[in-house]
Amino acid sequence: MSENLKKDYQLCEEIGRGKFGTVFRCFSLVSGDDFACKSIDKRLLTDSLDRECLEKEAKIMQLVTGNPNIVQIFDVYEDDSYLHLVIELCNSSDLFDRISKRTFSESEATAVMLPLMEAIAHCHILGVAHRDIKPDNVLFNEWNLLKLADFGSADWFLGGKSMSGIFGTPYYVAPEVISGRDYNEKVDVWSSGVILYMMLAGIPPFYGESAGEIFEAVIRGNLRFPTRIFDSVSPAAKDLLRKMLCKDVSKRFSAEQVLSMSNSCLILIVLFKVEN
Repeated sequence: MSENLKKDYQLCEEIGRGKFGTVFRCFSLVSGDDFACKSIDKRLLTDSLDRECLEKEAKIMQLVTGNPNIVQIFDVYEDDSYLHLVIELCNSSDLFDRISKRTFSESEATAVMLPLMEAIAHCHILGVAHRDIKPDNVLFNEWNLLKLADFGSADWFLGGKSMSGIFGTPYYVAPEVISGRDYNEKVDVWSSGVILYMMLAGIPPFYGESAGEIFEAVIRGNLRFPTRIFDSVSPAAKDLLRKMLCKDVSKRFSAEQVLSMSNSCLILIVLFKVEN
């Protein structure tokens, strides 16, 4: 552990674990406030791409921090073996846990999508694509405020620069990423569309028994709305899903467009429920 980190924070129990590091609850020795500390073991980073992502993560988090729906970063410590990121503590259940237990009403799903898209739009305005939007990375703090987390796969796309490389998680990754083509920030919109579909349906829109089968289903992009599941879902919500899960990137909505349509959907959802 970094000596400077030990001077400022007391590490407590482990609360999470990833491929390259561990997340601990910690508290400030000055204020007594609780935080989370993401400790990344640099010795496990044998791939140059992994090292590049590590270098970007702290810089990108410092850039996007300040938005109320993004996990805030407070301190960074580094030594020869570890990189420690002291970040906001989110100690409530994540979205994956909530989705796995039940389906969401449209109003409940919209209440998640609006702050999530606010966070993504904020990143995109700053030229940052998250590239791993999934329910596991959508956290909630003790006041149930949504927080987008884990920028370990994030990248810059300033100046119209496209991105490359396969990042993300099978169910949520956009088809252009799997196809190996250069892509833009709208990959985050696709992933968010998958989340919206799962909240409403309880199942992913593109399914397979293996990663390979899932990728094939994503590339086909055959978006369906099974009647027994979507019968009570409004036309406005289905239309939004079509615009988010559009294979043609030029026609796929941007994060700002999703925000605008989501706000309109709130009114249409109410009207739809009253009429039915």
